[in-house]
Amino acid sequence: MDPTRRTLLDAAGAATLAAVLPQRALAQAWPNKPVRFVVPFAPGGSSEIIARACAVELSKTLGQNVFVENKPGASGNIAMAEVARADDQHAIILGHIGTLAVNPYMFAKLPYDANKDFKPVSLLAKVPSLYVVHPDVPAKNLKEFVALAKAKPGSTNYGSAGNGSAGHLAMEYLKLTAGFTMTHIPYKGTGPQLTDLLAGRLEAASVGASALMQHIKAGKLRCIATGSAQRLPQLPDVPTVAEQGYPGFEMTQWYGILAPASMAHANVERLAAEAQKAMKSQGALERLNQDAALSVGGTPAQFAQFIGEEQKRWKQVVERAQIKAE
Repeated sequence: MDPTRRTLLDAAGAATLAAVLPQRALAQAWPNKPVRFVVPFAPGGSSEIIARACAVELSKTLGQNVFVENKPGASGNIAMAEVARADDQHAIILGHIGTLAVNPYMFAKLPYDANKDFKPVSLLAKVPSLYVVHPDVPAKNLKEFVALAKAKPGSTNYGSAGNGSAGHLAMEYLKLTAGFTMTHIPYKGTGPQLTDLLAGRLEAASVGASALMQHIKAGKLRCIATGSAQRLPQLPDVPTVAEQGYPGFEMTQWYGILAPASMAHANVERLAAEAQKAMKSQGALERLNQDAALSVGGTPAQFAQFIGEEQKRWKQVVERAQIKAE
């Protein structure tokens, strides 16, 4: 072989190896310190339950502690902006219907770009939305509740974890479908909202099943409908919204892992693989089933496609309901 050609081939091979080895080394070394799993909402809601169920299992397989950090505020925008700027390869965030599919259309300007500042990792779980009232509200089912709200337009109130939260969307979606009005009272998280709902200072709410099951079973809240396509095994006597006169209605919250766009591809791929294992582990499945949450899992590409579909769907709801940031 010509010496010059051999030299060129050797140089090309060395360059290729130099490009591949750092990626392999990075994948093997990562994570090399605890991973911060940010939840952009206050403690006490479905988001924290899902994140903690996943974090416990990830800590076992990644070889580093994965700790959950609640960072509420501004409909999740504060946490999203912070993690978008993180560049240490050890910060991830819980993606959510609100921060990914609603905020981009509800806010005139966001401190982050939902599609450019993050890399989708894996869709973790879906949680059916439950429609509940305080026991003092004289409505035993959805039909009676709608009639009550229509009799006194705007006088019935409902709470949510904040503007653009899943609970806000779920109730606005129901209002549009059933044709009634209520007064929305936003809170800074599901926890504070539930405190007032349980105390009777709120009349109604739509919250993910995970955060409500214990209160429903204890008789502290009355579930008048589920947003799921079928009745939940945990609440077999509670009909769906669709069963009560609104065919095709379905409202499910969803949660997934996002990494900053700066995270190395090899690390994203490893995290996705471990997240899928985590959500199918016995421990996570038992925890999720207890709270009526459905484990999903999936690849980064599948999660990215899902986010795009949800953005198209909720853009229309935001515009029709005229949901605006406050």
